[in-house]
Amino acid sequence: MDSSGSFELRERSSSGPDVSKVADPVRPRGHRGGVILMHRALAHFRLGPMNLVTAIFLFIFFLSVWLLFLPEVCHFWNRVLVVGVRVLPLRAELGVAKHHLTRFISFDIPYLRMEPVLPSPLAWWLTCAVTSLLFAGSFLLSGKLIPVMYLLRGMLLVPTTALLYFVFLPARFPHTPDSYMEGLVTAGIGLISTVPLLFGLTYYIFDFGLLKKVFLTAITMTHLTLFLPLQVLLQALVLQKTVLFMPVLYIIFGMPVNILMIVAFYSWGMTWSFRSAKKL
Repeated sequence: MDSSGSFELRERSSSGPDVSKVADPVRPRGHRGGVILMHRALAHFRLGPMNLVTAIFLFIFFLSVWLLFLPEVCHFWNRVLVVGVRVLPLRAELGVAKHHLTRFISFDIPYLRMEPVLPSPLAWWLTCAVTSLLFAGSFLLSGKLIPVMYLLRGMLLVPTTALLYFVFLPARFPHTPDSYMEGLVTAGIGLISTVPLLFGLTYYIFDFGLLKKVFLTAITMTHLTLFLPLQVLLQALVLQKTVLFMPVLYIIFGMPVNILMIVAFYSWGMTWSFRSAKKL
């Protein structure tokens, strides 16, 4: 056999079905040499009919219970805000916005009302100094913290744009603390209402068992319900100083924090053992 024939034979043998399974033994290994196993969600995912029925049932159940008790939840938030205004050094009044979801479901959204305060020269320069120091400090982070470095710089874009805005157009700021506080509570209600749908699409379809699915959804919605009035009070303490901090509160410390809480609870729930795994 000539050299060209042997070359073609080697090409065909290297591309055969048996060789392809062991052609790249490095692919399933990490940078330290350990074997990267398939994620447990992919390895055990079986969309059975009972899981699908359970997902639909739990979604309807939790959404119905939440909407049924939403007026009582708003009353609870109202009491918490009243106590917060009395106890904390907060210059605010309690406001109520009436909402009608249907003919049978209506609720009053409580929020805090405050006078808008434009940034003083001292507040502007202090904020500018802190922002500059944090940006300069990001260059001192080690190479292992590159994701933190770029995350910090991205977050600093928000106060930077706010500082520039209040230099050139301070009197044209379109938002007031009243509308912001009402929007924060309304967005929180909307986010809590979507938890059953989010878990129905991403968690109920796995075979964790009914009790675990109920527990994870209940503890997530309860935590968000208890956290929202505290979040409103904390942001009001900052916002009463000046509206300069409103973009930072809205974009960074607003609903993104609540969404991260949902992700944290979901991640915790995904570490639990599958019901079918115990039978194996």
